[in-house]
Formats: sequence, structure tokens, C-alpha cells
Amino acid sequence: MLGPLTAEGLDITVTDLVSEPYVEITLAMMRGFGAEVRREGRTYRVAPTGYRARTYGIEPDASTASYFFAAAALEPGRSVTVPGLGTGALQGDLAFVDVLRRMGADVEIGADATTVRSTGTLRGLTVTMRDISDTMPTLAAIAPFADGPVRIEDVANTRVKECDRLDACAENLRRLGITVRTGPDWIEIHPGTPAGPVEIATHGDHRIVMSFAVTALRTPGVTFDDPGCVKKTFPDFHRVFDAFVRTP
Repeated sequence: MLGPLTAEGLDITVTDLVSEPYVEITLAMMRGFGAEVRREGRTYRVAPTGYRARTYGIEPDASTASYFFAAAALEPGRSVTVPGLGTGALQGDLAFVDVLRRMGADVEIGADATTVRSTGTLRGLTVTMRDISDTMPTLAAIAPFADGPVRIEDVANTRVKECDRLDACAENLRRLGITVRTGPDWIEIHPGTPAGPVEIATHGDHRIVMSFAVTALRTPGVTFDDPGCVKKTFPDFHRVFDAFVRTP
């Protein structure tokens, strides 16, 4: 992002690109403000163009929307529509709804909105989430309710987020009585009925709290050792999520 403001431009060579959609978001926004960026193999070349001021519309947060999409897929008779996230969305994490579709949810992605509805069924699957790894905990949180194992692969980078999210998900699912297997870059979650009361170990990670809030829809007695850590991205999450689940 600093490249257009340099005297001679900037070349960046990437050796191992993870979560590539986030790079594409950055490039699209830079170009929207007048930058010139091109990719040559593994190298991104940024010209010293400067930026132009403009009015720019910001999409809703697709990563945060994943908790509401997951809740809608989990709860029979429930649906949710998120306006502003549609076919032209820049955020790769919107692909989480494709995972829910594979599991059996009814998903509609229109030009300006995305809707997820429960069909009363969640199927097990194996899925690679390298490019949408921030939604891995969301999938892990609803995985016990699938009719078969859910195996999430190529998510080694989730071990170096706010916490080791792969281990945190495994730890908390085991606390709930769920059978879980893990490896260096994968987690496999077997069907089961989570049992409370259980205090979720959040490790100060907002995504662990918001993910297991979805599990709590079917698991009475779930609490969190640090519910306030959602303030990083969604300070009002608990009130908004509670209002959502109480809405018929």
C-alpha cells in the first residue's frame, strides 16, 4: 500500500502466499484509488503513481457474517440475508457459504446480497480452507452437528493467529465431549452431541468466542472465560447475536 507513494515504486516477491483473497482485496482497493499494480509470477510490481481521493463504499465484513450464516444453516427454519455481500464482493471469506451449500444449506448469492437457509440437514465433508482460514473456527463450531466427519485441511496458518486456533477449536470441542483428531495443518471433527455446562477457553481470541456462540445455540450451559475479547472486531456481538437468534 505504501508503494505508490515511493519515489521509484516497489517490487514485492512472495515466497509462500496464504489467504490470497486478502491480497486481491488490497490490490483492488489500491487500483480503485489510482494505483497501478501488476503481478509477474510471484512478484507484485507497484508503480510510483500516488493516490487519488474518492468516495469508496465498504463491504460488510464477510468473516463476521460467517457466524450468522452458520447459525442460519444450523437451526431448522432459520434464514439470514446479508445485504452488500453479493456476486461482486471482493472478500474471499464469502466463499464460506459455498462450504455451507456443500453441507446441505440452501444458499442464494445475488448481485447485492447473500441468503443462507437451513434445510434441516448438515452433511459431513472434507474441505480445504487455506484461502478462507479465518472461517475455519466457524465451521469447526458447527461440525459436530453434521451427519458425518468434517475434515478441514491446509490450515496451518491458523496456528499463528491471535492464538493457535486449530488447537483451541480441538480443545474446546473435546471439552464438549466431541471426538477430534488433529495434525500439523488439519482438524477432523466427528459427529456428536455437545454437552454442557462448559466454559470455553477463548485464549483472548474474538473468533473463538463468536464461533462457539453458534455451538451454544444447541448446547445449553456454554459460557466463555473472556467474552469481552470480541471487542477487537465486534464489540456489540453478544447483543446483536442474541437479538438475531431470538428473532423468529
